[in-house]
This record gives sequence, C-alpha cells and structure tokens, in this order.
Amino acid sequence: MPTLTVKNIPDELYARLKRRAEMNRRSLNSEIIMCIEKAVRSQRLPPETVLARARKLRAKTAPYAISDHEFNQAKRVGRP
Repeated sequence: MPTLTVKNIPDELYARLKRRAEMNRRSLNSEIIMCIEKAVRSQRLPPETVLARARKLRAKTAPYAISDHEFNQAKRVGRP
C-alpha cells in the first residue's frame, strides 16, 4: 500500500483534524484517509437533482411567506 507524506499542515487544520479523529474514535491517519475518500468520491449533482431539492425546500417554507416590507424590516434590525 502506498504511503503519502503531507508537509506544512497549518496548526489550526492539524488541530481540527485531530479533534475530528477523536470525535469519530479514529486514529489521525484513519481520519485523514476518510476525509480524502470523501473528497475524491464527491461528485457534482445533476441540475435536476439540485432543482428537485430546491423545490422541496420551497414547498416546506411556503406557509411562512413574508412581505418585502417585513423582510427589509428584519434586515434592518440591529443595524445602526
């Protein structure tokens, strides 16, 4: 099995990987392999799938419609 050496890993990234490995009860090496597998396996979704998900989400939120005035008023909350 090949070996890969990764150099100059930023401290913050290393710490996050280490925490993630602990949370998943894996070694740091196993966690990194899982991250690489996930990244390499990920594929672009077809536009039809993205649109179907968007329509499903829109249907779920339809009962909560607000007017432009209410939306703009909500945006201004907390602004000076």
